Amino acid sequence: MFSENHIQRRRSRRIMVGRVAVGGDAPVSVQSMTNTETTDVSATVAQILALEQAGADIVRVSVPTMDAAEAFGRIKQQVAIPLVTDIHFDYKIALRVAELGADCLRINPGNIGREDRVRAVVDAARDRGIPIRIGVNAGSLEKELQKKYGEPTSEALVESALRHIDILDKLDFHDFKVSVKASDVFMAVGAYRLLAAQIDQPLHLGITEAGSLRSGAVKSAIGLGMLLAEGIGDTIRVSLAADPVEEVRVGFDILKALHVRSKGINLIACPSCSRQEFNVIATVNALEQRLEDIVEPLDVAVIGCVVNGPGEAKAAHVGLAGGSPSLLYINGKPDHKIDNDQLVDEIERVIRAEIQRRGQPGETPAGKKILPIKLAG
Repeated sequence: MFSENHIQRRRSRRIMVGRVAVGGDAPVSVQSMTNTETTDVSATVAQILALEQAGADIVRVSVPTMDAAEAFGRIKQQVAIPLVTDIHFDYKIALRVAELGADCLRINPGNIGREDRVRAVVDAARDRGIPIRIGVNAGSLEKELQKKYGEPTSEALVESALRHIDILDKLDFHDFKVSVKASDVFMAVGAYRLLAAQIDQPLHLGITEAGSLRSGAVKSAIGLGMLLAEGIGDTIRVSLAADPVEEVRVGFDILKALHVRSKGINLIACPSCSRQEFNVIATVNALEQRLEDIVEPLDVAVIGCVVNGPGEAKAAHVGLAGGSPSLLYINGKPDHKIDNDQLVDEIERVIRAEIQRRGQPGETPAGKKILPIKLAG
């Protein structure tokens, strides 16, 4: 809808992940990660393209072996979206993917080993203008921190992150972002709050290993929502045991709900009751599927009866108030009636026509100017 966003973003340093700005005043970017075998180049490319079509700004690819590194080089040649390479322990893999065009190295300096190896990776990143992501997870804390704290805690996560940051600071390398993820919502939120107060680098938000599509989306919405509402977070990844495309969709839904960033259809729909004049749930599900390709921001209300229908419909760009027949509103004004057996086809037609019309700045129902939103990436 059209309520204002009063969130004050935390001030952070700006880095570039390929063509996408992260931090500073850049839009909060949405990431996902491939789950194909990286050595299966065609499958990985297909998944990256699907993620890009869903609206992802950045995609991460795991590179566990040198064979995977060589495959990454072939993948990189076939896609345009910025790619982050996920690397652990073997500094030679990091050096190779840097040569092959990685847009960011997800690598914990403390896991690389000797100082000369860390320096080699940092020098390669510096020479090629590649940022680094320090990624701390509750499930892989250093043994001495596990012993010190007894169990993963927010403080343990932050101490681990600061150790890795200290290594980069000593090498005078500052183009990095940091994540401190946990599967426990409160542990992750607490860690990000603590870290946000101590560094000015961009923060990559995530609730790691959040779970299935439904439970993981709920945990992520709560955890990421709490932080984003406080202005913390510059890029997000929703971790789901599901198709990675769903991670992107959920990520944008979280940002839309907070008015942090708009992309695609913002669908307002009633839960339906015996007052409904048509099958609201079936109509909404059909519209959601048909309109997945739309990236322009547009508020669409589908309300099943005349109690809340006219009010919600007037406040949306395209709104339906249930009746016999139902009444369609466009930009706050009653436009025409639709037979209830034609709702999905007609609403889709009107939405696509409205988006085409809004190639130039238009008016909201309240008479305020709406400018087309330029999304990062």
